[in-house]
Amino acid sequence: MIAEAARNNAEWCDLMCRTHGTPGTFTDLTWTNPARTPPLYPDAVTLSPAATAADVLNRIDQASGASVKDSFATLDLPGFDVLFEATWIHHPAPGGTPAPAATGDPITWEVVEDAAALRAWEEACFSGGMRDLFLPGLLAEATPLCGRIEGDIVCGSMLNASGRVVGVSNVHASGCDLDAAWSGTVALAAGLFPGRPLVGYETDPEPAMKQGFATIGPLRVWLRS
Repeated sequence: MIAEAARNNAEWCDLMCRTHGTPGTFTDLTWTNPARTPPLYPDAVTLSPAATAADVLNRIDQASGASVKDSFATLDLPGFDVLFEATWIHHPAPGGTPAPAATGDPITWEVVEDAAALRAWEEACFSGGMRDLFLPGLLAEATPLCGRIEGDIVCGSMLNASGRVVGVSNVHASGCDLDAAWSGTVALAAGLFPGRPLVGYETDPEPAMKQGFATIGPLRVWLRS
């Protein structure tokens, strides 16, 4: 399952890069990008525990700022430091509709379907600290979700389907409890992608675990200073 989660995440990274005009390359062992990727996104993702440092480093720009997602926490990358460690998470194909977390206010969930709504979603996700990272081109292949109270976006997440799984990322909450963001995400994923397990990764998996996710293995992200 980690290999499926890593592949799904690499396909999400590649989608982000393609919308910025810099697609990456897949092999059996890695996804890599010779160009510098958008902010917060790695230059490489390992797809197999058999991937070596050479498989990664020979395919990317190794200058300062280069980053590598070590999906199986197995690499030793000379000249790189561990930026953070996290854990992959997995949720069996959701059945039924999970009960929403109590928030004190009704949250109305919807799929983000146009550029204006995506800009508002990004604003909420980063509290205004990031702009033009999520471009409208991704709407053809990914599914941003947002929760609103009285019209204002108070939480959201991103879904991307590949293979037999659906990736969950960018879960955020600014005007409600984070538990509500995860609960709503799982509920919508069940309806939008019936029968498909959910995968992702978190530095703090506890909020996801409250909604039925389990941890399945470690990963590391490396950065060259």
